[in-house]
Amino acid sequence: MAKNKKKIIYECQYCGHQSLHYLGKCPNCGEWESFIENIEPETKSRSSTPSLASSSPSLIVKSDAVPITEIEIETIQRISTGDNELNIVLGGGFVRGSLILIGGSPGIGKSTLLLKVAGNLSKKHKVLYVSGEESASQIKLRANRLDVNEPLLYLYSEIEFEEIASKVHEGNFKILVIDSIQTIYTNSNNSAPGSVGQVRAVTFELMRLAKKGGITIFIIGHITKDGAIAGPRVLEHMVDVVLYFEGEPSSELRILRGFKNRFGNTNEIGLFEMNHGGLISAKNIASKFFSRSRAGSGSALTVIMEGSRPLIVEVQALVSESFGQNPKRSVNGFDYSRLNMLLALLEKKLEIPLNRYDVFINITGGIKISETASDLSILASIVSSFRDRPLSKESVFIGEVSLIGDVREVFNIDQRLREAISQGIKRAIIPKKPIEKLKIECFEVEDVVKIIDWM
Repeated sequence: MAKNKKKIIYECQYCGHQSLHYLGKCPNCGEWESFIENIEPETKSRSSTPSLASSSPSLIVKSDAVPITEIEIETIQRISTGDNELNIVLGGGFVRGSLILIGGSPGIGKSTLLLKVAGNLSKKHKVLYVSGEESASQIKLRANRLDVNEPLLYLYSEIEFEEIASKVHEGNFKILVIDSIQTIYTNSNNSAPGSVGQVRAVTFELMRLAKKGGITIFIIGHITKDGAIAGPRVLEHMVDVVLYFEGEPSSELRILRGFKNRFGNTNEIGLFEMNHGGLISAKNIASKFFSRSRAGSGSALTVIMEGSRPLIVEVQALVSESFGQNPKRSVNGFDYSRLNMLLALLEKKLEIPLNRYDVFINITGGIKISETASDLSILASIVSSFRDRPLSKESVFIGEVSLIGDVREVFNIDQRLREAISQGIKRAIIPKKPIEKLKIECFEVEDVVKIIDWM
């Protein structure tokens, strides 16, 4: 019989890179002093190495190969979370037995949202809220503020997975909330809680628990602004749904965006606002992304699509004379490379000497624009700032700009214009008029040179 011995492996706590020797700098992610020592059992005999089948027999299901024409599609039944915005991101609600990860930087509102959701679900279901960071009395204080005191909502302060699993089976809970994954550990792994090894091992056990017992599990994962902490980035491929909060903790607006969903699309976003009553669904989202104050130079409105939802956003530009050798280019909420392309186009087509000016772009409301339909508004705001000519707050600029300077069509133009009409917008500068007859004055532009007519 082979004799077990200890094997020492050094593991990066940021990206999970493993090495047999300690390294001061991780060769994979470039972080310094990020390696910690992990001790794993190793056997000399291949036959004595535990296989996936022996370690998790519940996950190994023997079946015959079946022609795809004989496969029947199972109907997915969704359960409402009690929160409209979260339901939108999930595709109508969660699926029983799914593993859902909600990530975000500390203080963004993850615990507040899930405690509120747990309270909503406990009106009909038995819910266990597990916290490894706070005591039950601390969670109770937040529950009082959120008004989620329900008899079927159970609080449990524990960090050992084996104890948590035992409590789930003992209480026959069908919904479990883990706050947070970085604090939980399992005895099957010798790493410290929060390490890559522990996060991976605990998530694997939670996956077994969810699939075997039909238990829906919500996992909270803390990340930095660049998503560097080991937790969520390591386990993203293991869970069914990945949602991430965006926004600054100092701002009242929060955006919940889907990055992975095995039961739906990932194009939708949820909008929330933080107030004295906690994190709630944003009721009037229109005023969150643009100002109705007096018109000023360097400001232009556009309509973007976030999933099936049109949003009016304000694009702000500041063009100032540069006193350095290299002019500054700064963006917030917009792609830096695309800005450089648009600036080069303005120099070429409109002969604006932007190579002697600093250019700053900001998208208000903390939202990030990823689609090209905002190109025309970016150009309009830059020209407006350069010439110090205000643009009307009753006009929107919608259109994609190509490298040759023509303005091209965008999808869902009718839906975008209907949203603009609902917010009191009277004029739209677009590449092509909509098919429907809408109560808005539309002006077609085919080339960026025509944008001067609106300055």
